[in-house]
Amino acid sequence: MTDKFISIEGIARRYPGANGDATTVFENLWLSMARGEFGCVIGHSGCGKTTVLNILAGLDEPSAGTVIVDGQAIEGTSLDRAVIFQSHALLPWRTVLGNVAYAVSSKWRKWDRARVKTHAQKFIDLVGLSGSEHKHPSELSGGMKQRVGIARALSIMPKIMLMDEPFSALDALTRGTLQDEVRRICLETGQTTFMITHDVDEAIFLADRIFLMTNGPGARLAEIVENPLPKDRGRIDLHRHPYYYALRNHIVDFLVSRSKSFATDVPDHDARHVPTVRPGVGDPVIVSPPRVVEPNAAQSAAR
Repeated sequence: MTDKFISIEGIARRYPGANGDATTVFENLWLSMARGEFGCVIGHSGCGKTTVLNILAGLDEPSAGTVIVDGQAIEGTSLDRAVIFQSHALLPWRTVLGNVAYAVSSKWRKWDRARVKTHAQKFIDLVGLSGSEHKHPSELSGGMKQRVGIARALSIMPKIMLMDEPFSALDALTRGTLQDEVRRICLETGQTTFMITHDVDEAIFLADRIFLMTNGPGARLAEIVENPLPKDRGRIDLHRHPYYYALRNHIVDFLVSRSKSFATDVPDHDARHVPTVRPGVGDPVIVSPPRVVEPNAAQSAAR
């Protein structure tokens, strides 16, 4: 990949143990993303997914290595990187408009109230909350609260939107609706997004690339999965695509079996040159560098 808008370079995270030994969550992690890309990290609990996100956000520091965003090494938090957490984290005494406006005024301190309000309203409308501007969080459903969180994150026009399982506590219908909204917004705005999830189907629907982490402690980035499904994919017909089940089965197989035995199965794993695969196109083929497969031939191979 030539456009390394996000470049995670050899980072590690270690914590001191009670007996003086360090516990290594992950070691020598290399990962890059292009501008406008949607990336999802999947792995079992304890592999360091959220820790990687916190390092990207500037909320934590790596024990080794560095993270570069748009040519600048990360040093602490920044309004260039917006985080959407599992909980909505709204200010309960502020209205919907007040919560979003607070973020806007924090980024553009010299704007007057009218300009702040107009800018905030645009993003409230974008997430479908027109008419709820003057409601407080206590008057909103869980899905509406997360919409406010998304509007607040997008309103500061960040270089990166960081999402830590933001839909995991929602019911299936609300979760699907918000996934649709996030995908629509990211396609329309070209927003670069880095997301943590445990949900395979969520990753398949949202992500351009899916990063597979082995089990922790001592987790590694084992594989990068390129999503072979079309950019304009829809939820209703997603499972009908000839590559869908090859993609899903490949990720599930990794989570169920390969993630546990990866260190033994691949002892010479090169952390700087992690293989990229495109399931469904071949058996699956390694596509580093990518190769072009004619649609008819690819569908025949998938069968």
